[in-house]
Amino acid sequence: MVWDGTTITMLKDGIIETLFMVFGSSLIAYMIGIPLGIILVVTDSDGIRPIPGLQKVLGLVINLLRSVPFIILLLVMIPVTRFLVGTTLGAKAVIPPLVGAAAPYIARMVESSFKEVDAGVIEAAKSMGATTWQIIWKVLLPEAKPSLLVGAAISITTILGYSAMAGFVGGGGLGAIAINYGYYRYQTDMMLVTVVILVVIVQIIQETWMKLSKISDKRIR
Repeated sequence: MVWDGTTITMLKDGIIETLFMVFGSSLIAYMIGIPLGIILVVTDSDGIRPIPGLQKVLGLVINLLRSVPFIILLLVMIPVTRFLVGTTLGAKAVIPPLVGAAAPYIARMVESSFKEVDAGVIEAAKSMGATTWQIIWKVLLPEAKPSLLVGAAISITTILGYSAMAGFVGGGGLGAIAINYGYYRYQTDMMLVTVVILVVIVQIIQETWMKLSKISDKRIR
């Protein structure tokens, strides 16, 4: 690998594309996953508004989506991706399958975080006449915030791993650089550089979200 201006520009563009894919898809996935997680908790048999039938059906659908390997989901969603973004190549085309893979995972993470909230706090809110929406907005979300932030760190780094796999089907970012240059052209040094950059990004995300979780945790103050 020659460290010239072209190589540096390619790596810089790869980092930008990777961050765009990861944080763009994470934002959309959380917009879908948080409501799904709330529904799973609220409609559970011991939830605020039990609807066991709905909870089981929704849980089954989420589990089915989670069980599909990402590389297969990429291929299955090609028609949907082409319809939504007009192309199946590049960073933009990876966002729909990333959302499809991440949203069910995030829904389960959100469900797990909400179930960690002390049931006594919820019962106290009920006894004071709080509505379902008030319990969700003023009790569940604030109390589960530290756990949600830890879950976000795990979810975003998982999405980062998915984005790297997208290079096999024409996706952009560091994954595509690693595959096209490190794998197909046998440039081991390029592969190592992209891996190091990905590790650094993971560490930054992990440390940032863990720090935010500690700051928001009222129990350690």
